[in-house]
Amino acid sequence: MAIPAAALCLLLTLVSGNYGYHRDELYFRMLPPAWGYIDQPPLTPWLVRSFGLIADEVWAVRIPATLSTLLALVVVVLITREFGGAAYAQGLCAWGFGFGVVPLLFGHVMLTASVDLVFWPAVVLCVVRALLRQAPAWWLAAGIIAGLATYNKLLIAGLLISLLAGLLVAGPRSALTTPWPWIGGALTLAVAAPNLAYQATHGWPQLSMGAALNENNAADTRVDMWWFLFVTLGPPLALVWCLGWWHLMRRTAWRPVRFIAIAFLVLLALAFAAGGQIYYSAGLVVVFFAVGCIPSAEIMRSRARRLAVWTVVAVNAVASTMIALPVIPVGVVGRTPVPEINQLARDQVGWPAYVAQIGDVVANLPDPSGVTIIAGNYGEAGALHRYGPARGLPPAHSGHNELYYLSTPPEDARTVIVVGGQADLAGAPFVSCEEVARLDNGLDVDNEEQGQPVLVCDRTQPWSDLWPRFRHLD
Repeated sequence: MAIPAAALCLLLTLVSGNYGYHRDELYFRMLPPAWGYIDQPPLTPWLVRSFGLIADEVWAVRIPATLSTLLALVVVVLITREFGGAAYAQGLCAWGFGFGVVPLLFGHVMLTASVDLVFWPAVVLCVVRALLRQAPAWWLAAGIIAGLATYNKLLIAGLLISLLAGLLVAGPRSALTTPWPWIGGALTLAVAAPNLAYQATHGWPQLSMGAALNENNAADTRVDMWWFLFVTLGPPLALVWCLGWWHLMRRTAWRPVRFIAIAFLVLLALAFAAGGQIYYSAGLVVVFFAVGCIPSAEIMRSRARRLAVWTVVAVNAVASTMIALPVIPVGVVGRTPVPEINQLARDQVGWPAYVAQIGDVVANLPDPSGVTIIAGNYGEAGALHRYGPARGLPPAHSGHNELYYLSTPPEDARTVIVVGGQADLAGAPFVSCEEVARLDNGLDVDNEEQGQPVLVCDRTQPWSDLWPRFRHLD
């Protein structure tokens, strides 16, 4: 495990400063300390801010993403060992998981999903130990970890519901007649209590956010989530996790934890109903991969088979690295298929250029002193927050998610620069608007900002009337 972990750490560290901030990272660094926000719990924004104290640079805020992926690698390999996998199976798991698509994606960019990559398999590992070792105290560890996970995302509830449903369907139901799982559940609630209290006292904003994601993403997610199952670690390794699911259902020795295979079906149904993001099931896919490495190692008896399997793992690692990590120079990546395949890659490109263009618009105004800026989304607002002060730009405001509540444009600003996707709202509330520029990253990368208009508008109505028009959740 040490060698693949060291190789993964080195690779992620070497590329951590390439390209630029992801839009979510720019958003997180703007959020002040709080018990929660309308779109998420506090953990990931807190990590971004904390590591940003090391240096206000992209490589610093990505340190916890790298650490999360390394911890996830350890946990996933421990799952292989827990199911009886020897050194060969553990090595296959470490190299296959560590250099798979999702671990590289989430290990490079600091997202909430980066931290969940540890929490979900860790909860399953504790449950497996509780049942396979007949050591019920591990239910308590599972409960504590699940409670901590709520500070990152409340999606851990989906895993817990799925595991409970799996136990009820496939057993061993006798586990539910003991107090241990219920004490573990009580610990989850106890650890999560401050987070849940925030939700309850703020009108359960996560429900509003979930509804918004469903409205905006559901149609695509309910299609894309199925093919994403097979690229979670890379298409060549999909056979391994499918093998893990199948053997978990069939092997007598693993009967006490067979319910995890049923829980996966429940989780898929929940993810389909939620319609939020396509990666919600990845936390269990990696568990089945860890299990599947055991029967995979068992069939690698001949030299030819071992050579074939390791060749597949190596090819998958190279392809995953090229797609998931910023190893292609940013000047030419727009001429490759990578931005079309990898949304995280295209969302890291162009922020300084966009801010420079907005800065030129402000500089060319007759009177730049009475200007405010409205950004269409939190990525644009975050980029202006990060790069705008060096250009003397006024603070940017946005109605996107939590930013709507953080600031309102000043009443003494009569000239408004409206940037990005909400430009179509500008015509109604303002006296006049003129398009003066279109954002261009100069790299031929077609991300959300590329080609968006920059408007100069005149305002006469008070912001108390105008600002609610710009509020949006997505």
